[in-house]
Amino acid sequence: MIDENLLSYLENFISEERLERFISVLEQRTKHITVAIEDVFQLHNTSAVIRSCEVFGIQDAHVIEHKFGKRLDKNIAMGAQQWVDVYRYANTADCIGKLKSNGYKIVATTPHHDAVLLDDFKMDGKVALFFGTERDGLSEEVMESADEFLKIPMLGFTESLNISVAAAIILQNLGDKLRKTNLPWALTNDEKNEKRLDWTKKSIKSISEILIRYYAMK
Repeated sequence: MIDENLLSYLENFISEERLERFISVLEQRTKHITVAIEDVFQLHNTSAVIRSCEVFGIQDAHVIEHKFGKRLDKNIAMGAQQWVDVYRYANTADCIGKLKSNGYKIVATTPHHDAVLLDDFKMDGKVALFFGTERDGLSEEVMESADEFLKIPMLGFTESLNISVAAAIILQNLGDKLRKTNLPWALTNDEKNEKRLDWTKKSIKSISEILIRYYAMK
């Protein structure tokens, strides 16, 4: 539970338009779909996927950084990392374990295997979409742990898309499909208020001084 008095106090320091925008965006946010990016080499690709998460209303993203270290470029993400919650992992097993314990179905995106076509994929629960490296795709560890395989139908000679393009296509399609179901896809009121507080803090330049004043008044 957040400090609602603090939220009300801080919202006096942002514009009415910004507050309305926060509320509007949060109405479409979901944690029912999440994304996991495994050991992607190209820095800009990870950042672009985070940007797509933000654009298509996905609140959480998980980044496995076992091989190449930190994979976010703030310039390419264009500030999207401020609005999306990014969780980092040193290895794939920890990421899969965390997602499974939170009730997510592990879905490996791959042009191979006996994968379900995107349009045929059924949204019947929480899904974690795994995206792999540009050259080799997902690791055997993900493939063996996957509950389902998903692919984008392609009509040309090329077998695969750039990871950031594939993620954008899948997130737009499944996000739209999800919001038409009766699944409890929206954030809870507590989750919305938590993000309102977080985003409001990030929108105030002198937040440290303002917080000091607030707690001094209590």
